[in-house]
Amino acid sequence: MKHHSNHHQTHAHHIEEFKRRFFIALIISVPIIVLSDSIQMWFGYRLEVPFQGYVLTLLSTAIYLYGGWPFLRGIVGEVRRRQPGMMTLIAVAISVAFFYSAATVFLRAGRDFFWELATLIDVMLLGHWIEAKSVLGASRALEELVKVMPTTAHLVKDGETMDVPVTELKPGDVVLVKPGEKIPADGVVIDGRSFVNEALLTGESKPIGKKKGDAVIGGAINSEGALWVRIEKTGEDTYLSQVIRLVKQAQESRSRTQDLANRAAALLVYVALGAGITSYLTWSYLGMPDFALERAVTVMVIACPHALGLAIPLVVAISTSMTAKRGILIRDRRAFESAKDVNAVVFDKTGTLTEGKFGVTSVVSYIPEEKLLMLTASVEKNSEHIIARAIVEHAASKGIRPTSLTEFKAIPGKGVYAIVDGHEVYVGGPALLEELNITVNDEEVLKLQSQGKTVVFSIVDGKLAGAIALSDIIRSESYEAIKKLREMGVRTYILTGDSEEVAKWVAKELGVDEYFAQVLPHEKAEKVQLLKKQGFTVAMVGDGINDAPALVNADVGIAIGAGTDVAIESADIILVKNDPRDVPVVIELSRKTYSKMYQNLWWAGGYNIFAIPLAAGILATYGLVLSPAIGALFMSLSTVIVAINSQTLRKYMPKTEEITIVEEKKVEEVPAHAHHHHHNH
Repeated sequence: MKHHSNHHQTHAHHIEEFKRRFFIALIISVPIIVLSDSIQMWFGYRLEVPFQGYVLTLLSTAIYLYGGWPFLRGIVGEVRRRQPGMMTLIAVAISVAFFYSAATVFLRAGRDFFWELATLIDVMLLGHWIEAKSVLGASRALEELVKVMPTTAHLVKDGETMDVPVTELKPGDVVLVKPGEKIPADGVVIDGRSFVNEALLTGESKPIGKKKGDAVIGGAINSEGALWVRIEKTGEDTYLSQVIRLVKQAQESRSRTQDLANRAAALLVYVALGAGITSYLTWSYLGMPDFALERAVTVMVIACPHALGLAIPLVVAISTSMTAKRGILIRDRRAFESAKDVNAVVFDKTGTLTEGKFGVTSVVSYIPEEKLLMLTASVEKNSEHIIARAIVEHAASKGIRPTSLTEFKAIPGKGVYAIVDGHEVYVGGPALLEELNITVNDEEVLKLQSQGKTVVFSIVDGKLAGAIALSDIIRSESYEAIKKLREMGVRTYILTGDSEEVAKWVAKELGVDEYFAQVLPHEKAEKVQLLKKQGFTVAMVGDGINDAPALVNADVGIAIGAGTDVAIESADIILVKNDPRDVPVVIELSRKTYSKMYQNLWWAGGYNIFAIPLAAGILATYGLVLSPAIGALFMSLSTVIVAINSQTLRKYMPKTEEITIVEEKKVEEVPAHAHHHHHNH
């Protein structure tokens, strides 16, 4: 971690350095500009001081050495690494301008470039200051998150509550979190019930109910009830610290486009040197040595694509801090960049597209449904069995309370029997029907069985009263996630250990292109490899635990549903929320981020296509010549454009609010659409 904080300080230190150098250089520039011949000529005034040339040289030496120092220091590093780039261009340009101007003074020949040198250095320092500031600003967004953490906590010890600084909390301490307060560190609720809002941390907009045994994240806001929390993680280990560490790593990790920017800068160095030397030789050959040098300097000055250094890092910084706030953590920049090419997404079914818990998906009833549910739930209410619990929960969600029963008995391996409200009720699976010699020929029930669902029958007073089908419940968000991916032209696949029937039903229900059923955990990676062999760029979405090999094998590994466990080594991208709709968001954002980087590279270097020839004096015969100062201005303008263009990335991030509204609609729509399905058959 040390390395990161250091890096951060150097960043802040850079800002301070450029800012200080910029203002001092600006002050020295004023007399240089006022005393320059060309400026006096343009504005039509005369101002002379004794030893004017020497005064200018002295002031310019100060500006060259003090203002130009970061660039002169930079060229040494770049030349050592044999990677000429930004600093080389700037350093060469200012050195040529400075030495040429000093020579004009001492040799009393030619016109000097002092004011161009001064303004050029001012503009450069300003640009670097803006650059360092915007890159830091984007990572500052996360530092702001740290400020979210409360500073004091109510520690509960021996029945007494006392306020202590959060920094003194140790794992195992118990703290009281009052309504409206923030949770001081990651932990587990040991008493109390409440709703907690984690929107700032995970991007999950709806408050989440918390009761005894639930995990809570430091920084989340407790809404209505008091919670007693046993602290589990503090300091560096907390979720928030890990997120910040991850984001910093992502912002510092090199991206492919960054390499492209460096190649572009190196190319420009050679082009500029070539064009500079060519224009110098050409104009000298035409017998205009002064003009020749002026042109060469201008070419060097103009070619230095200041914005090139900003084009990529700024976009990286903005995209990583923006996604982190939404609960999308990018661990590997390169994988995030490949996400733009993804054309096949493989979902691990359980817990990703489905909720991973058993629930009632449909009820077929031959007596009033409420009565069927009431009788069945009453018989099942004391059972701990997963099916029984799901049925009781389903009845409760419809507001149906089970009643008391008599003569309860279990029929081993077949079901249960009891008398409820004077009715004899049997509840059980197909084996129970055989025992009671009841045959089912209702098409709807047979269809439910063919989908691989578990079907439970209720027999009331010797007659079949209805059937309840249960299976892993499909998340309401999954419908939308798959639909969106298909609209984006991405193929979708389901990978599951479940039976063929279940996989087929989920795939059909969601509109997924293909499914692989009965896949053992170690075979998941093979399926991913198979798709890659067919030429797909594959994103694998899994829970990061048993899907590790598949996540590693995919071009982009996306872990979902691991909640706030940031330490998933196998994934490139972690979705903190259990929301499959974040998968299309990641792909979309990767495409947008990448196109922003490309636009920035064009804005940063593209103007050179016109500027270099103009600076070299190609149209000099028509009186069209770019001066070094105007060149520097162009260059600064491109820096500003790049900074603004990068900020527009923010508008692509879907707002969490939009999503909640969709969700509510979705929930009402799915049951309707489910019934609708049954009528069709």
